[in-house]
Amino acid sequence: MDKPTNVNTTVCLERNLALLHAGSLVTIDIITPAGQRGKFRTIFIGYLPKKYVLIQFPEANKLGTFSQHIKQGMSVTVRGLIEGHEGAVVAFATSIKQTIQMPSRIIVLDFPRTVGLQNLRSAIRINTHINAKVKIDQNYWQTTIANLSINGCQLSIVNGEKLVLSEKKAIEIIIEDKQGGNNLKLKGAICNLKQQFDGVSFGVKFDKKSHANVSQLLFNIVTSQD
Repeated sequence: MDKPTNVNTTVCLERNLALLHAGSLVTIDIITPAGQRGKFRTIFIGYLPKKYVLIQFPEANKLGTFSQHIKQGMSVTVRGLIEGHEGAVVAFATSIKQTIQMPSRIIVLDFPRTVGLQNLRSAIRINTHINAKVKIDQNYWQTTIANLSINGCQLSIVNGEKLVLSEKKAIEIIIEDKQGGNNLKLKGAICNLKQQFDGVSFGVKFDKKSHANVSQLLFNIVTSQD
């Protein structure tokens, strides 16, 4: 991937009002004094320039023993997908200023001095192993996404020898949300067909309308919990 570039947050935040929109998903990365590392997803609330950044407490049942380390002075790294800048991830390192229990559990972070920006659009392909379904004509097949980039991916279908495929055939990939949310749907066209001894493998070029969803998927992979 591109190396992150650091930008002056004061100028950037004042110019664009916000790099992260209120209510957007972020991850926080915590390393305990004992060297244990945890990544937790939560919600970005907002900020006061040069003063502080507000995020929600991650869900208590997912924090486990890490909850005892969310206290004043603890270093954290925050990452989030920037809306309106398709395929860009913002990241900054800071420390916890204080925690608030009312009106809801909120973490107050020191305002960061720099923000790292990473463009996922020009990222190299990331090797993955994502189980999904692919809709070809009116039939659904179990598939595995072997690698992924902002523009396309590689699919593998076991026992797919009977499939009648052709270049540029339109397909839809469905990735089920295990948390009960909305499934992620990616539309594209077949390219680079390859027969395998146990099935079929082919590339997919994503439809431009799917790029926002692909960006979100890339962000989820980059910031996935260990």
